[in-house]
Amino acid sequence: MSFQWLKRYMPRSLYGRAALILVLPVVTLQLVVSVVFIQRHFEGVSVQLSRELARAVNLAVAENARGAEVFQALDLRLTEIAPTAVPDSDRRRWYDFTGIVVIRTLRARIDGLERIELPDDRDVRLYIDHGDKVFLIEASRGRVSATNPHQLLVNMVVFGLLMTLIAYVYLRNQLRPITRLAEASEAFGRGRNVPYSPSGAIEVRAAGHAFLDMRARIERQIEQRTMMLSGVSHDLRTPLTRMRLGLSLLDDEDREPLERDVDDMQQLVDAFLEFARGDAETASVESTDPVALLQGIVDNAQRAGQNVSLAEISGGGEYPLRPRALRRAVENLVGNAIRYGTRCELSVVITAKSLRIRVEDDGPGIPVDKREEAQRPFVRLDPARNQDKGSGVGLGLAIAADIARAHGGVLRLGESEKLGGLRADIVIAL
Repeated sequence: MSFQWLKRYMPRSLYGRAALILVLPVVTLQLVVSVVFIQRHFEGVSVQLSRELARAVNLAVAENARGAEVFQALDLRLTEIAPTAVPDSDRRRWYDFTGIVVIRTLRARIDGLERIELPDDRDVRLYIDHGDKVFLIEASRGRVSATNPHQLLVNMVVFGLLMTLIAYVYLRNQLRPITRLAEASEAFGRGRNVPYSPSGAIEVRAAGHAFLDMRARIERQIEQRTMMLSGVSHDLRTPLTRMRLGLSLLDDEDREPLERDVDDMQQLVDAFLEFARGDAETASVESTDPVALLQGIVDNAQRAGQNVSLAEISGGGEYPLRPRALRRAVENLVGNAIRYGTRCELSVVITAKSLRIRVEDDGPGIPVDKREEAQRPFVRLDPARNQDKGSGVGLGLAIAADIARAHGGVLRLGESEKLGGLRADIVIAL
């Protein structure tokens, strides 16, 4: 049996599911108690008491016919009335459920019973046809049903709600460490270090300590990689500088092609180090206006003579981002768009939950089966991205994807419906 359809109606949050686990048994228990105990116990009591009243009424009517006075002893009030004073039907309040049992039992056991009235919680009125006389017999309601049966329901509901509230407060305190651990993990996934100390149950503390150890190892690894790459950068740039000095002694005809090769080597080294350094992970988070950031990128591109424009702007405001890293990601996408196309359009859509930066071009685009591969480091696609278009090393999309992930987002590639080329979306959850 599949319960997949039931998942759509279940709470998604941990608090909601815990509250459901807590409240559902309490409500079920109260319903079971109400049905089993109240229905059987109070119905049985009402039937037994109604039988006793029926015996007393039958005895009182019989003795009254013989002229005996037994009403005071039986605690009944008997009055002879006219036949026209008998009501047309039985009467009870709509919510008087025990009255149903009382009426059914009395009708089955009292001879000549015409009508029954249960007007309130105090009185019972019986209209009895005894030959040529009609009697009205009044008795206390307590003689046919248990008094104050609602007290059990009130106590059950009140104490059930009270214990549920106490249990929920305790459960919330137990779930709070899990929530704090989830928030710290999510923040670290976006490159922010939130102060966190393990607390709560033993299992939650163990998970918290494991998270802290993992975070410390990752931070040490990043620090060691940065230090290693700094040394590699120095070691690689030194021989390149010596090569430039040596080439400066050559004639112009021989020097210029070699200098271009050295410049290409320098650019490759810088690109490799820039990608491996992981600036997206180490840069600090600042309050940034995405619209102003994109407008600055467009202005710089236009000053450089590139056909770049800002097409759509939806939403606004400042959000915690890494402006330098995000600028580098968008500039890489814009550079690719201009390299392989003639026109580039940027757009930004900001909602309450997400930020979407879109870069579109009119170039050849990337085939669907190559889009995932294009985001890997050092991948250069041909013919979708012709290598003759520039000296790229296949890191532009990889760096953009890395920066998007460092912001807790993703880079999505598709086909531009507007320009016909590549569409690159950086989507970041706010």
